[in-house]
Amino acid sequence: MKKDFNLQLSPEQAYDPQLFQETVLKKAGIPIDAKDVVARQVKRSIDARGRKVKINVQAELFIQEKAPSLIDHIPTYSHVSSKDPIIIVGAGPAGLFAALRAIELGVRPIILERGKDVRARRRDLAAITKHHLVNPDSNYCFGEGGAGTYSDGKLYTRSKKRGDVRRIMEILVAHGATEEILVDAHPHIGTNKLPKLVADLRTTILDAGGEIHFDCRVDDFILEGNEIKGVVTQHQEKIKGLGVILATGHSARDIFHLLHQKNITIEAKPFALGVRIEHSQNLIDRIQYHCEVDRGPYLPASAYSLVTQTSFKGKQRGVFSFCMCPGGYIVPAATAPGELVVNGMSPSRRDSKFANSGIVVSVELEDLPAYQHFGPLAAMEFQAEVERKAWELGGKTQVAPAQRMIDFVTKRNSSSLLDTSYQPGLASVEMREVLPDFIAERLAMAFKAFGQKMKGYYTNESQLIGVESRTSSPVRIPRDRESFEHVQIKRLYPCGEGAGYAGGIVSAAMDGERCAEKLIETYTRKVN
Repeated sequence: MKKDFNLQLSPEQAYDPQLFQETVLKKAGIPIDAKDVVARQVKRSIDARGRKVKINVQAELFIQEKAPSLIDHIPTYSHVSSKDPIIIVGAGPAGLFAALRAIELGVRPIILERGKDVRARRRDLAAITKHHLVNPDSNYCFGEGGAGTYSDGKLYTRSKKRGDVRRIMEILVAHGATEEILVDAHPHIGTNKLPKLVADLRTTILDAGGEIHFDCRVDDFILEGNEIKGVVTQHQEKIKGLGVILATGHSARDIFHLLHQKNITIEAKPFALGVRIEHSQNLIDRIQYHCEVDRGPYLPASAYSLVTQTSFKGKQRGVFSFCMCPGGYIVPAATAPGELVVNGMSPSRRDSKFANSGIVVSVELEDLPAYQHFGPLAAMEFQAEVERKAWELGGKTQVAPAQRMIDFVTKRNSSSLLDTSYQPGLASVEMREVLPDFIAERLAMAFKAFGQKMKGYYTNESQLIGVESRTSSPVRIPRDRESFEHVQIKRLYPCGEGAGYAGGIVSAAMDGERCAEKLIETYTRKVN
């Protein structure tokens, strides 16, 4: 027999497994030493609105009955080595899940990834941090697993319309993620656990007869009229297939240039740009959990989400937190020498003493009149110029420009900087020299507004570290709303974050699945 409960628990009751079991049994009127009884959590979210933090839990109690798996559906992957191929450019979540879905549908995926496999990427990441050397094909953005692998693994998404979120989560669990991601309202895997999971996804693809080629950058397209027939790699190898899913991520500027050179329609796209702000995690915990000393042994490191509207020179623009990383680290995310980009990540335990978040300003195309001569690459060229300026003012290494928060707002140089999680180091810089006026002024307004929303947030015991510029793609590769095919080139399927159609691991994975389905439905007629 199964019973369902909606409970509001203390942190200890929710996060201590034995106490949780006892709490549910008491609620059900069952002795806590009863045999053949098991309770489990199905959904869990934190409610910190009151003075005492509560945990809302949906629970199931099984009495003399084995609890079934939380996974309802595990796809079956038949062997496809002899089947027709499709080409997938990029091995991020969009590319990997496009490949898995293609295998389900009886088609052979050939993934071409410019970067290295997930283990080999580590050496290149270490070279950025220790020696300030950026490999343009293997870094925090490029390589197996994409940008999310070594920058956190947040799985929360609002993009329900793109597909079945639960399905994506269950495939991740089947490949090594814990069932906790099916329970938590804001699930997170952690950058320390994602590499093994990504490697297991690769194994599934290869075992089913798919192909993955690393160190295999696409340098050209094979076009015949208005159709794409295949691609040409950096090794001058021509690879052809039924169609091409372009899942290169938001930082593949060479692909955007290639599309533009080939007169393949692309569009400039609004995005957001700003800085990483770093506080102590203890401060954020005390603000969010209303605690005097620390959050205690049960509550996870607290997060925040902030947004405000700003007016500058008669224009309204939003400023908002982006990719908030509780208990996390700031990392160097440049994809080429001569640029400075930062991002945030958290390990699974979220046990760093720092909290960081992007605080970014919405950038509309009308904000960039000086870049309009770049046409569809206008926003990308603006983004690149800010990154170059950050690199120059930081000292032309991966040392990042930084400034304390109140110093920035009040236009004072910071005579000293705080300890930081950013390992390449910080240089005290007037951040208004790095950021365009319309970004800097809006950030200054927003920090004061956020201080009103979160008492203690606006403090000189925090610092801006810049720049946070890879929030989303500054280019959209337009596709038909129904068929997902490029509006001009047949058999070309722009996909994921790089094409402007996703905003994170889960939404990109769902978009990858949909692109594979649409391509196969159109050109093989085999979708179930």
